[in-house]
Amino acid sequence: MSVQDDKRENQMVDRFNLEVPEDRKRSDIDAYLTVDGHRVAFELKSATSKGVSTVRDLGPNHFAKWKDIHWIFGFYNSNGTRLLECYYASPDDMSEWISGKEDYVRPDVELAEDAMRGITAESVIRILGKKEFYTKKDAKWVMKNQWSAAKYGEEADLVLGSEVGYSLDRMVSLMGERCRYVMSRGATLNNPHIPLRYIQKLPKITEEHAMNLRRLVRDYLQKASSTDEATA
Repeated sequence: MSVQDDKRENQMVDRFNLEVPEDRKRSDIDAYLTVDGHRVAFELKSATSKGVSTVRDLGPNHFAKWKDIHWIFGFYNSNGTRLLECYYASPDDMSEWISGKEDYVRPDVELAEDAMRGITAESVIRILGKKEFYTKKDAKWVMKNQWSAAKYGEEADLVLGSEVGYSLDRMVSLMGERCRYVMSRGATLNNPHIPLRYIQKLPKITEEHAMNLRRLVRDYLQKASSTDEATA
């Protein structure tokens, strides 16, 4: 974390009257808030641009960490010295964005888990389903930006009308190549940004920050409790 980011985070902690453990490490929870006996974990993010950066290597460990976490997004003026507005996100608010990123890296995670056993036709079928013709979209979902546009055409071994595609055997070969790549870099995303249009749908806090945050968290906890009771 840069000195500037650390300074902003400390300012947000003070503004919302949050708790930070003295022995906190970089990978730990940013801050906590105790509401009605519940100790709620928070991720704090600040920005001056149109989106909010997350982490350098986003992967399965982060998805597990973020499952039940709450968020505060603080937006600053252009030189990062003045807090203009904040947005609060509950775990439910962030679930769509998180699950989207989790789904994006799922093929990589599945391939890494298969690496010790070797890539087989079952690997392809489990991830993409059983098909006679795998499309270029299927291949791109697995290979992502590892291949050039021309490479997708060169590796195709089937043609259906005007569309090139891939047989099951070719997809096994393709996934084997992706597996080797994944194992060399890990199944992660490089600092995906949360777009401003996503954040602006969230509750905004511009005044009485500590009081309004507690109200929003209390509303979420009560709603979550009611849902749990209804499904029990």
